[in-house]
Amino acid sequence: MARPLPLIALALLAPALAGCGEPLIVDPAPYAADPDCARVMLAMPEVVGGLESQPTSSQATAAWGDEYPLVMRCGVEPPGPTTDECLTVETSGESVDWLILDEGDVWRTVTFGRSPAVELVVPKIRAQDAVGDVLAEVSRAAARAPSNGLQCR
Repeated sequence: MARPLPLIALALLAPALAGCGEPLIVDPAPYAADPDCARVMLAMPEVVGGLESQPTSSQATAAWGDEYPLVMRCGVEPPGPTTDECLTVETSGESVDWLILDEGDVWRTVTFGRSPAVELVVPKIRAQDAVGDVLAEVSRAAARAPSNGLQCR
């Protein structure tokens, strides 16, 4: 006897649905609808810092980990010239510059010289002073945003 197609589809989806929880509430960045954010988001890894990705509530956002998650948004305001700490990450023959801002319990990092800009917030409990390791994992995707000519000095 043939099983109805909807039951088969539900059975196939059950393992995936079992791991789904409520999405993490993340406000979209002002320029989240920029088409270049789609290119960035499609290239984001499923695992960052050893943490699995989880669903988020807004377009052009990503998160990894359940407790103290890493949170990324594409489409934040690209920073202009600055004296803030800047780190260059080499990835696949291309450089991605990141501003690193110490904001108490988190490191807020923003791509520098890319438009749209990508922001990654890393709780210090997750990264301590090794935020560069996490940035290396997302830099290949962040490099898909076009350069705007600014670079770390």
